[in-house]
Amino acid sequence: MLLSSPLTMPQSPSFQLPDKVRLVEVGPRDGLQNETQALDIDSKLQLIERLVAAGLKTIEAGSFVNPRWVPQMADSDELFQALPTMTEVTFTALTPNLKGLERAIKAGVREVAVFAAATESFSQKNINCSIDESMERFRPVVEKSREHGIAVRGYISCVVACPYEGSVSPQAVQKIASKLLSMGCYEISLGDTIGAGTPRQIVTLLQELGQTITMGRLAMHLHDTYGQAIANTYAALQAGVAAFDCSVAGLGGCPYAPGASGNVATEDVVYLLNGLGIEHGVDLNRLIEAGRFISEKLDRDYRPKAGVAMMAGG
Repeated sequence: MLLSSPLTMPQSPSFQLPDKVRLVEVGPRDGLQNETQALDIDSKLQLIERLVAAGLKTIEAGSFVNPRWVPQMADSDELFQALPTMTEVTFTALTPNLKGLERAIKAGVREVAVFAAATESFSQKNINCSIDESMERFRPVVEKSREHGIAVRGYISCVVACPYEGSVSPQAVQKIASKLLSMGCYEISLGDTIGAGTPRQIVTLLQELGQTITMGRLAMHLHDTYGQAIANTYAALQAGVAAFDCSVAGLGGCPYAPGASGNVATEDVVYLLNGLGIEHGVDLNRLIEAGRFISEKLDRDYRPKAGVAMMAGG
């Protein structure tokens, strides 16, 4: 039986799954910026249109970074100005510094994100500064965003393991998360950037953070390098997390994390949530159509397991 619509599932007495989950679709930004083939703006807009039609309400559409470093996002100014004005859908963007934020404000962006790392080595590789320097860089970005009524989300990379330093302590993540929240970020997205985490590590991390931060302020951003992303999603759900980043067709990776595969596929997360009877508001069939569309545009195979199985009539 295909679980293309939510089912009612009795809850185990040992834990309480959330009734509703917020999905943050990161394919148009985090996914596409790590693909070798740069897409034209019309193709990006068509992808976003399909994602909206599938029911996604938060879509990370672009990034206001130096185009020399991320050429795939060079058209973000034009893209945001071309996006439809929709009160029920939020189109978000990454803004690493004040210059990027000023571009985002001009383009009419209503929510932005800043991104830190849990290790010094990854921070240097990713944004060319130390962790402390990144915090000082983000502070005026958050302040100016709030002055303009723009919501700010915080990302932390390498919350479980780092490609340069190995295992990461939950205490290190907690320290950075607390700083970002105190600045004014409304939510912290915890990134298993190299996809090395296991359910036990995810639960251990969330238990540590949960001592000082409510689960309602946390989201998970999981990669599937070792095939653990769906298992880790379920572990985080059991721990009380109700917000998850995911990428249509499993697009993406990480240029600074050798061997890291794409984000967890939105299709696979939606299939899991359907099976658990958790509300999310996304039409899986339409989502698969969006995934097939972008896969064809990128001249790559369509990979999400749930999507492939459903297309095969499984």
